[in-house]
Parts: sequence; structure tokens; C-alpha cells
Amino acid sequence: MQDNNINFREQLKERGYKLTSQRQAVLDVLLDHEGQHLSTEEIYELVKRKNPDIGLATVYRTLLLMDSMELVYKLDFDDGLSRYEINKHTEDHRHHHLICTQCGCVAEVEEDLLESLEEQILRKNKFVVKDHRVKFYGLCEKCFNKLKQL
Repeated sequence: MQDNNINFREQLKERGYKLTSQRQAVLDVLLDHEGQHLSTEEIYELVKRKNPDIGLATVYRTLLLMDSMELVYKLDFDDGLSRYEINKHTEDHRHHHLICTQCGCVAEVEEDLLESLEEQILRKNKFVVKDHRVKFYGLCEKCFNKLKQL
């Protein structure tokens, strides 16, 4: 968490911004809820618990700024909401997501499932894949088990 704070502060300073308490609060929520793919509104509600005076527009602007600085990834799971997660800068590619079409839960797949396909693309097309985004839609274990019981 400390590294992300220092990185965020330095990047803001380089771009002429300050690390305000509101920006810090948004960062803290994202770090405290890592892997949960929170929507802007969910982040706002969590930030508001500690900073009741913060506005939704401030959270939106902070997330847009963090996205432009590549501190977060903005995700779209086709549910009408933008969701965010911390960019760890340690992954060659973003991880894949499993999205339950029944309950909407999202799980992460850490393995790079497309590594051999990327190598094949390089060999055949002389194209180096730098990143990809993959979303799998289906039923989570809980929803699948409910369906089997019907």
C-alpha cells in the first residue's frame, strides 16, 4: 500500500496535481477492496463513510485521473457500470475475468490462458501482442449448483 501511495503522489506531482484527502480516500478504498471490481457508486459509498463531505463528481474525476495515469484499470463487464481495480504493474497482461450471468459475481483467472495463441500470432503474423482482455460469461459454482437442483 505504501508503494502505491508514493507512486500516486509522485505521478500527481509530475502532472501538476496535489494529493488531496479526497484522492487519498479513493485510493485507500481501492487498495482496501483489491480484487472486488468496485463500481464508481460503490467506491463513492465506501469513501463517504470516512469522508461524508465528498461528492460523487469528485470520485468520478479522481477515478478518471487515476485511469489516465494508469494507476487503475477501468473495466466493463457489460452490466452498465464502469468498474475499477488497482493496476499492479507487475502483470505482463491483465488477468481474465469470469462473469456469472445469473448473480453477476466476478472472479479472476490469474493464468495467462492465451500465451500459446500469442506465440502463434507472432510466428504467423509477425505481430507482438502486448495486452489482451478476455471475459468469460457463464454460471458461477453457486448458481450452477442451484440450477442443477431444479
